[in-house]
Amino acid sequence: MCVRIAMWSGPRNISTALMRSWENRGDAVVADEPFYAHYLVKTGLQHPGRDVILSEHEADCDRVVAGLLGPVPPGVRVFYQKHMAHHLLPGMDRGWMEQVENCFLIRDPRSVIASLHARTPDPTIEDTGLPQQRALFDEVRSRSGAIPPVLDAFDVLSDPRRVLAGCCEAVGVDFDESMLAWPAGPRDSDGAWAPWWYDSVEASTCFSPPRAGTVDLPSELEPLVAECTEHYEHLHQHRL
Repeated sequence: MCVRIAMWSGPRNISTALMRSWENRGDAVVADEPFYAHYLVKTGLQHPGRDVILSEHEADCDRVVAGLLGPVPPGVRVFYQKHMAHHLLPGMDRGWMEQVENCFLIRDPRSVIASLHARTPDPTIEDTGLPQQRALFDEVRSRSGAIPPVLDAFDVLSDPRRVLAGCCEAVGVDFDESMLAWPAGPRDSDGAWAPWWYDSVEASTCFSPPRAGTVDLPSELEPLVAECTEHYEHLHQHRL
């Protein structure tokens, strides 16, 4: 039996490092942001590498879902799916989510916004993915009648063994020590956007301890931090 894990995250949120962790298991395969091409087509956004992404990735969301629920290679017990919550656009069918283990990866808004601001001069709350994560969390909780697992990036970086073991227990798979470290470099499973975004994770071999100290931001971004914090705290109270 294969356990399919849908990890719903936002950008700049250690999501690719977490995907590396799961992929390093000998019994796992991963999918990297499978709805990204569909998202770009429907929104018309001109993200870096757009043409390459659309040429190399499936943009039909029904076909994407079929792949997420379809057959896996022999011996695979875990199909880990790294998703961006804002890629799940309004009107997209969500019934398939009842056939996967939905989990949520969050990060302190100040850190997210600082990282976003370095690449996006004027980030909006939608760019953080936090309101989309909150709405999706509430939807999953309402449908299932249970609280889905929530991982905080700070906790993962501070004590990866404890948090990953807790996540594994929550979704019904055994924890594997191989999840704590991985070889440096790119992966065949990386999305076509990797050259624009994955420089840091390609140099990594494990989860690095969180940076100490307060993250400084321009004063004009403080209202956005305050707006995001309400959504973050709604999810943070349920973290593993």
